[in-house]
Amino acid sequence: MISSQVIKTSIEELKAISKVDLCVFDLDGNTVASTFEPDDNATDLTDGFANSPADSQVIGSHHLMKIFDENELLYILDAKGNGEDTYMIGKIAVSQLQNLIIAYKEKFDRNNFFQNLLLDNLLLVDIYNRAKKLHVAVSVPRAIFLIETAKGQDGTASELLNGMFSSQVGDYVTAVDEDNVILIKALNKEDDYDELEHVASTIVDMMSMEAMLNVRVAYGTIVNELKEVSRSYKEAKMALDVGKIFYAEKKVTAYNKLGIGRLIYQLPVNLCRIFIDEIFENTIPSELDEETLTTINKFFENNLNVSETSRQLFVHRNTLVYRIEKLEKSTGLDIRTFDDALTFKIALMVVNYMKYLDSLQY
Repeated sequence: MISSQVIKTSIEELKAISKVDLCVFDLDGNTVASTFEPDDNATDLTDGFANSPADSQVIGSHHLMKIFDENELLYILDAKGNGEDTYMIGKIAVSQLQNLIIAYKEKFDRNNFFQNLLLDNLLLVDIYNRAKKLHVAVSVPRAIFLIETAKGQDGTASELLNGMFSSQVGDYVTAVDEDNVILIKALNKEDDYDELEHVASTIVDMMSMEAMLNVRVAYGTIVNELKEVSRSYKEAKMALDVGKIFYAEKKVTAYNKLGIGRLIYQLPVNLCRIFIDEIFENTIPSELDEETLTTINKFFENNLNVSETSRQLFVHRNTLVYRIEKLEKSTGLDIRTFDDALTFKIALMVVNYMKYLDSLQY
């Protein structure tokens, strides 16, 4: 439903142009918005007019007119003044408010449609019928972007996204929970995943610069039919989870670039525990100190290059070797060799996944 603030803004703009005072009442005679102080008998006037078959009526200086949503009476407009101009301004106000009601109703219906579409709550026949009614193109390439915000910041994020992307070109912003904002992005046929990466990075940068929001963005694969949008949404959700677990340093995560994180994410937790116990027995990576973990991660980043790692950590080469040998004694893995480095890297990711699963239980 259209808000009283929208109605107030609309009639105030008309008053500024025409110099004609306007007031909008609901069907109970209560003032919704007004540019003047309504008379004491306003309720009696509107009550009588609301029950009459006429669409407009002049009572003294009051030009009363009905505002409909299709065939349903919603409001009464009172254009106060004398002369033909007052009547014409009143008719213009009625037309503008009825168009606003239609626009806001369509926006709400469209938002509801996309929410149900993303959650797989629509039958195939309903998708096409409602899409046609809401003027939503069916065969257009699309991708889902999921924007995770801090609690309470979803409203600000939605406002920024609506400013960045327009429904006129087929982009829609919605939400299905309090933590994430969803962008349904329409694409050109020539757009590829480089374009999706660019869009995601732009969202992160704009949120940071415009509103100081620290967001994480994930996106699914490109789909060519409206009925497949829910699949891209599920992919974006998985990408967001996998990114938080395994690639916490990244602000953008793509479903088609999840790598080994995708595999681990789908492993049964019992299998993960067996793997960790088999590799580390009593000493698991989560119990290692911060200095050791930083050393290991930097060593992996530099492709097991001892010299480059020691340079970036600002430590002597022998110090780095000592840390690696100390790790070997406690875990039995020499991460200077490819096989042990691979085992250790996977084990770190599995441990992070188990910690994530444990956090969901609390």
